[in-house]
Amino acid sequence: MTRHEKPSDSPDSAVEDKQQYGNNYYDPDIAHHDAEYDDDLQVPCPSHTSQRRLVTKIDLRVIPVLSLLYLLAFLDRTNIANASVFGLQKDLKLHGNQYNTALTMFFIPYIVFEIPSNIILKKLKPHVWLSACMFLFGLVTICQGLVQNWSGLLATRFFLGLAETGMFPGSFYLIGMWYKRSEAQKRYSFFFGSTSLAGAFGGLLASAIGKMDGMRGYNGWRWIFILEGVLSCVVSFALYFLIPEFPEEAKWLHEDERAYIKARLQKDQGQSARERQITPKDILNVFKDYKVFLGGFMYFGLLVPAYGYAFFAPGIIKTYGYSQIGTQLHSVPPWAASFVFALIVAYFSDLTKHRFLFTLLPIAMAIAGFAILLTTHHRPHLEYGALFLVTMGTYSALPVMVCWFNLNLGGHHRRAVGTAWQIGFGNISGIIATYAFQTKDSPTYKPGYSICIGFSCLGAAACCAYALAVVLQNRSRDKAGTDLGVTDFEKREMGDLSPDYRYLL
Repeated sequence: MTRHEKPSDSPDSAVEDKQQYGNNYYDPDIAHHDAEYDDDLQVPCPSHTSQRRLVTKIDLRVIPVLSLLYLLAFLDRTNIANASVFGLQKDLKLHGNQYNTALTMFFIPYIVFEIPSNIILKKLKPHVWLSACMFLFGLVTICQGLVQNWSGLLATRFFLGLAETGMFPGSFYLIGMWYKRSEAQKRYSFFFGSTSLAGAFGGLLASAIGKMDGMRGYNGWRWIFILEGVLSCVVSFALYFLIPEFPEEAKWLHEDERAYIKARLQKDQGQSARERQITPKDILNVFKDYKVFLGGFMYFGLLVPAYGYAFFAPGIIKTYGYSQIGTQLHSVPPWAASFVFALIVAYFSDLTKHRFLFTLLPIAMAIAGFAILLTTHHRPHLEYGALFLVTMGTYSALPVMVCWFNLNLGGHHRRAVGTAWQIGFGNISGIIATYAFQTKDSPTYKPGYSICIGFSCLGAAACCAYALAVVLQNRSRDKAGTDLGVTDFEKREMGDLSPDYRYLL
């Protein structure tokens, strides 16, 4: 979200804008490295630190912990793809679309319980709710390694989706309450990059665990679930003590540091309304804003190719003629490349204080990769190279669009509901993705690649519509002005619907 910008370059114009728009004025000079952190706040920065050091302190406490949490969540969600390469479908006697149906079962509770989970997160302590969810999805993953038939696999996938429902929207919501909008994208992309690291780490781990095939009577695919589930359970106990609270309640900060952080966030985002509970009326009011639906379709469109790759990449790579271990190892480089590229995109997005073009360009890259896969066959090196375009494009655009939408929502109540809605609605696409790549279409998978191209275009179109919407609303508020007789309390309740608020393009 930007705060208001005027075309004039004069210092007087900037001063007038700042006086007019107060906490919602955006100074374009803040993009300059030396001016990244301003100290123009009513609450002074504590004398024992600086704003830059304080943000670094937050970085070290918030981002690594939540990234590790989501890395293990995504690993436990998608390791079924690695297990399939080691004979899961054969041992459980799956046929037809039974494997695809098992993948779909995960998304039913995952979609339904996104908003309730964020409401619970706000009501409880984040370290309690998120660590409990992590222990549960680790336990279910262990059980997944012990199933004996398709019914057991369906049951464990359902409960895995239920346990993981709060991980992603909860973490995004929590990160969004710690950072200013001008500095959030790099943090979001690093966090979201844990999905790429999970893919790379999962491939390496599966290649090693697969060698345990037959140990104690368990096939290699069972050990993948059991050991990775145990890892999640063990780590959850440590994260109970490490997951941060909201800024207003963080005991690892001094009182003057908390006051300063709260002031800088209020200047950037308006008042948070952390102190009050989310009501059914709040939820209904969020859905009266049509931009919320556009945000959902942005994520929905691009998540089809994202899940399509995550669940079926090992199977696709195996068609290039690699062995079981070779397939797992060759799944690593595209994930690693996507992680690095996502950080590069995030850096320039934060540098320019712009989001829109940094969603469209990566999506175009992903579409190019799918187009190569759709039209080129029997050239494994070229097809494998196209997978890099797919992962780099898809997994660099996703964190930008989620950050863009999330930080354009003002206040705890609108952000908690809006973020959960975007993630929940977007994950409906997981149901589509799980049926996009079917065994009967191997090795060309033309229907799957066509579906991915179509939904990538849908995501790009939704981004364009959302960009147009925020530009038009910013212009409308510029014309209306801010002296509309709205009290500070009403502005806090309105969040980003306040006449003072300006959205980031």
